[in-house]
Amino acid sequence: MRRQDTSGRDHDLVLYGATGFAGALTAAYLAAHAPQGCRWALAGRNTAKLERLRDELTAINPDCAELPLLRADSGDPHALRALAAGTRVLATTVGPYLLHGEPLVAACAAAGTDYVDLTGEPEFIDRMYVRHDATARASGARLVHACGFDSVPHDLGVLFTVGLLPEGVPVRIDGFVRTNATFSGGTLASALTVASRPVAMARAARDRQRAEPRPAGRTVRAPFGPPLRSGETRTWGVPLPTLDPQVIARSAAALDRYGPDFRYRHYAGVRRLPLAVGGTVGVGALCALAQVPAARRWLSRRLAPGDGPGPERRAHSWFRVRFVASGGGERLITEVSGGDPGYDETAKMLAESALSLAFDDLPETAGQVTTAVAMGDALTARLQDAGITFRVVQG
Repeated sequence: MRRQDTSGRDHDLVLYGATGFAGALTAAYLAAHAPQGCRWALAGRNTAKLERLRDELTAINPDCAELPLLRADSGDPHALRALAAGTRVLATTVGPYLLHGEPLVAACAAAGTDYVDLTGEPEFIDRMYVRHDATARASGARLVHACGFDSVPHDLGVLFTVGLLPEGVPVRIDGFVRTNATFSGGTLASALTVASRPVAMARAARDRQRAEPRPAGRTVRAPFGPPLRSGETRTWGVPLPTLDPQVIARSAAALDRYGPDFRYRHYAGVRRLPLAVGGTVGVGALCALAQVPAARRWLSRRLAPGDGPGPERRAHSWFRVRFVASGGGERLITEVSGGDPGYDETAKMLAESALSLAFDDLPETAGQVTTAVAMGDALTARLQDAGITFRVVQG
């Protein structure tokens, strides 16, 4: 790995897809919290919308009146290459990433530009590993997917928990997620895209498995666990078919601190059994409907990309992820918690991930890496300073 010198580039950070629902929230967070002297810019395909957003940001921070606006369409590889070549870190909210994401990943990998996104799409991440990890390793680019609620609190929460257990011992962790939040049209579009492609997703996972080296002398597992009753969290655990366990397993494979034999299982924590059963049935029904094009189009029209919960609804939203862990004869429970997970906190997570890559003293990594591997404790500290709680509940 030989990292390209990006210090002479025009920007420290470019936010692509800034005028979308999640993008505008991320831009507002950066306007309020980007450090003095941070050279950042807004990018998207519609200059008029970018100008309107810049006017809104100027009300938050008058310095934003001078923010550069960069026009680039996700279907224009030449414009995306220029975008990547002009910045040290590129953050993108443009999804579904399977449809719009690869050209920007390719541009960042080739240019040695650090990349962060909000994808929760396993197929996309696996395909990007197979196609662009080697190029990014050669250029020194860090490609960090899933820098929002998928999968920052889970990935860093497990890292936080493992750090409290003895070293060099088998580790078992179960994560239980609870939230009252709603989602936006962009999230629905990505979820429907994922659910409609089970065969392609399995094929991409196999391709990655053949290409990716396994940890030598260590075992890492993230099985789809059975439904269970958790006395520690006082919830029913409904297995969650999300990206998070895969991300956690990749962190565990890359970091010896997770021990010689690591296992993680991921659940939705539900207080009452009827809700647990209903949730399981609902997820199955959504996956089944996503296989039918007409039903998928009907579902997509219920909530269009760009739409999402308003400020009042988000202000009353919350999330909690509890980790029940054991290792070396010790047992403990930890928790990561915060406000609205899908948008306000996700914007915070994406922005702080990008700022961490741009300004923190981080381990030397390159290629497709997770938040725990690329930013680890530095990003955890940033999120704690920003109001997301990491704590020990019992232990």
